[in-house]
Amino acid sequence: MLDRITCKMIVLLTLVVVSFPAMQAHAQGEGLVIKQSDFGVTKTLDRLGMALERKGIKVFARIDHAKGAESVGLELPPTSLIIFGNPKMGTPLMASNPAIGLDLPLKAIAWKDGDGTVKLAYTEPSWLAKRYGISDRDKVFKMMTGALDKFTDMATTRGALPAQ
Repeated sequence: MLDRITCKMIVLLTLVVVSFPAMQAHAQGEGLVIKQSDFGVTKTLDRLGMALERKGIKVFARIDHAKGAESVGLELPPTSLIIFGNPKMGTPLMASNPAIGLDLPLKAIAWKDGDGTVKLAYTEPSWLAKRYGISDRDKVFKMMTGALDKFTDMATTRGALPAQ
């Protein structure tokens, strides 16, 4: 027989799993860019990391959420996060509003969806500008938007990653 805490955890996890597609669709309209990848989770983030580093953008960390879940006896489909940034672009934004440091350095997450596809998501820079009320750095946000689109295309699309 299951104890009360285990039952509550099962109910909570069930609610999260059932709600995830709805949350995903809702979140995409709130500053998320979500792309489908031609590759698995690890290879997608490997390719993104390569594209970033080739342009001098620092990859600070990668976090394997599925491995973290496993470490506490839970299951999660392959899900990993990459944290990256460029102080030349981030510093002026933080000078305008230090609170943007909550979202800097930037992050992208890749996961295996319930239908077997791999998705890559990141926050739209224009949404960050609005969220933090930064109106004096349009050029920086525009550069970030173009770069993220290009780098994430390289990460998710066959043949898109140029040779070194």
